[in-house]
Amino acid sequence: MVRAPRSAAAAKGKDPVSLTQLRRQAQQAYKGIEDATKALQARQKQFDASQRELATKLTQLQTATLQLNKMRKPLSDLVSSLYQDPSMSGLSPFLTGGDGATTLRAMSDMDYLVAGRNIVLSDALKLLQQQQQLAGEAQELRAANLLEEAQLDAQIDLLRAKSSKLVKSLTRTLTKLGVNVNQGNRGPGACDPTRVTEADQYPNGLLPKSFLCPLPQKGAELRADAAIAFADLNLAYKSHFGQPMCISSSYRSLSAQQAVYYQRPGFAAVPGKSNHGLGLAVDLCGGVQAFRSVQFNWLEANSKRFGFIHPDWSYHSPFEPWHWEYDPKLGAQL
Repeated sequence: MVRAPRSAAAAKGKDPVSLTQLRRQAQQAYKGIEDATKALQARQKQFDASQRELATKLTQLQTATLQLNKMRKPLSDLVSSLYQDPSMSGLSPFLTGGDGATTLRAMSDMDYLVAGRNIVLSDALKLLQQQQQLAGEAQELRAANLLEEAQLDAQIDLLRAKSSKLVKSLTRTLTKLGVNVNQGNRGPGACDPTRVTEADQYPNGLLPKSFLCPLPQKGAELRADAAIAFADLNLAYKSHFGQPMCISSSYRSLSAQQAVYYQRPGFAAVPGKSNHGLGLAVDLCGGVQAFRSVQFNWLEANSKRFGFIHPDWSYHSPFEPWHWEYDPKLGAQL
């Protein structure tokens, strides 16, 4: 594959990087950002589900505590009655004696109190242990979540920095090739290949200027990924033929598609259906428009290495040897 113009890295003896490689690396870094963000969102959903489960457990624990309090009430009432009964004088029957029936009744009540106390203490201990376990689970869950969030945030930051660096390198390389990236104040983001998913949201023929990257050929423009691939293909073509490719048409707005459709009925796509309106197609001249010319044959043999194809329909229906398209799926594999 033909390389981009020599950079500082090339001057130091390192292999230069092609536009296609830079574009691919930037898109891979951006995809890494998307994947890490999705992982962070999935982790947050998992944490939210765990928090809901924990809240349910705490509600169950609260219910159990209320039940325990109900269990304590009869014992509390009995103790209160023992101390309030004048005939019992508190615990005096055990200390000073009394009739046998009263003493036996008091001892029976005391046995009941002791047994009930042991049950309440046992249940209280279980509840306390459950509280401690739940508190530990909550703390571990929160700590693990915060750690993973921090790791994913750091990963996303690194990927953003890498993607931004690659996009800047792409922009510099395109500028060296004579591309006025910010032509018409469209902003440098117009040649950012990580924004192509945003460009997909716009209707055919209605792409804003901020999503169309200028080509080395004056007045021509395509979507960022297609423009970068074309600039790389143009370098290879120029290296072989000694001159850049000739472009007769590139991106077409909806109104431009309508004009072409009426001027060339039967030879142009229905307005709103053309790949020109997606910023993915070019019509070429300079010899390529002549079927089986040297230029046409060279492009047919080499264009796929850069993500460009001559679609099947253009060989016969309608016959358009000048029409070439960028295939994003093919480009993603380069």
